Amino acid sequence: MDKLYTNSETGCCPRFDPKPWDKKKVVFKNKLFLKDKVRCIFHIPLNFGKVIVRDMEKITNAKALTKKPLMLSDDCSLWRSEIYIETTKNVPDAEMKRISGTFLTRVFEGDFRNMGKWMKEMQEYVRKKGVPIKKMYAFYTTCPACAKVYGKNYVVLLAEI
Repeated sequence: MDKLYTNSETGCCPRFDPKPWDKKKVVFKNKLFLKDKVRCIFHIPLNFGKVIVRDMEKITNAKALTKKPLMLSDDCSLWRSEIYIETTKNVPDAEMKRISGTFLTRVFEGDFRNMGKWMKEMQEYVRKKGVPIKKMYAFYTTCPACAKVYGKNYVVLLAEI
């Protein structure tokens, strides 16, 4: 599974450009994702890396890798997160999910420990737009190793409205 994105500097995660994602309205129409679950304790993921490696192998073997990676995380409980990895087609032996909706986005940069603060900022941003949030996803734009190489750790929050 080495060199997933050979067009990136790391061979792993491409360098992320925040401009197309910050303070935008994004519409998904039947966007296809592989869906999986990550075990957590009080929102702290326990098997995230293992799940991602397994899922990326399935996606790569199915030749369903997208040109630009999009992985959403739904922190749905203290004990579980659901992840959605965009694919170009159905992946055998995987749960698939299509997502449609309109989302407001904000880009944040920094350590993951700021997530609670970022979520509050996002909620306030959407509140000022005068619309309720149906669901919120986090788009982790790079793995920790690539974020270290690039010197930036961007997270995009997407609020479905």
